[in-house]
Amino acid sequence: MRADRGVVAMLLLGIAVAVAAAGGGQQPSGEPFSTAIRQVKPGLWVIPGYDGQVTGGNVAVRVSAEGVVIVDDRFGTAAQEIVPKVKSVTPAPIKYVLNTHSHGDHTGGNPLFIGTAEIVAHRNARENMIRGRQAAPPRVVFSEQAAVFVGAAEVQMLHLGRGHTNGDAVVYFPDLKTVHTGDLVVWGKRTDGSLLTPFSDTDNGGSLIDWGATLDRLLQIDFDTAIPGHGPVLTKDDVRAYRAKLATLHQRLSALVQARVPKNEMATRLKTDDLSWPFPRPRLDMMYDELASAR
Repeated sequence: MRADRGVVAMLLLGIAVAVAAAGGGQQPSGEPFSTAIRQVKPGLWVIPGYDGQVTGGNVAVRVSAEGVVIVDDRFGTAAQEIVPKVKSVTPAPIKYVLNTHSHGDHTGGNPLFIGTAEIVAHRNARENMIRGRQAAPPRVVFSEQAAVFVGAAEVQMLHLGRGHTNGDAVVYFPDLKTVHTGDLVVWGKRTDGSLLTPFSDTDNGGSLIDWGATLDRLLQIDFDTAIPGHGPVLTKDDVRAYRAKLATLHQRLSALVQARVPKNEMATRLKTDDLSWPFPRPRLDMMYDELASAR
């Protein structure tokens, strides 16, 4: 029996609306790129960050009566907005700053905090910052995992492997089942409207080859909410979708490298439109070089 086309259309529209409402990974409503502090879960807030040029990265704010832990601290003038925004939700002082990696749009605020808070990062992130002559590298480092406490709130730092850099730290809030991924995961658009893409910074130890396995370890953690390095708050399914897209990218690039396609032809030969990842040529070159050296 043939269904009425009007009824089918209405059903499909309803399903689409329901999926859109339930799904994560959407740009915030209202002002497209608002950086107003917003609550993620009780005791956890985020100061949104969309890019490395204007806003810097997402800053997570874990609040307790005894103190505050922030994850990343933006850069330049953008970092100066952090303290007033934190004070708008709690009078407690910022006691710890956790750097997810070395890049300046996540660590540029370190000089503002190093005199009053302890800054913690992976050992490789500190080494990358020192090599890059960045200001205020962390005084406390870890190799595999670490934890800080403010009152009863525990915040864990985990090094799960290489990906964006060799010093990536995932920050886990176990009581809230939430992670901050740093730039191991990025999502959505920059403030200029261009699309965010994964960046394997091989100059700082990043690896497209290892990235997938690192995300697999991330997905083994018990979380339901993810704050990416840039972009809107995500669900675990969003992170799974990102992992699948990264696997597709790796497979396609590897196939072209194995076929000995010249590097200067990669931009035109690599299909990424279905991934919504338009790669700048320098980023493609870095990934190509890594895969070619491993061939």
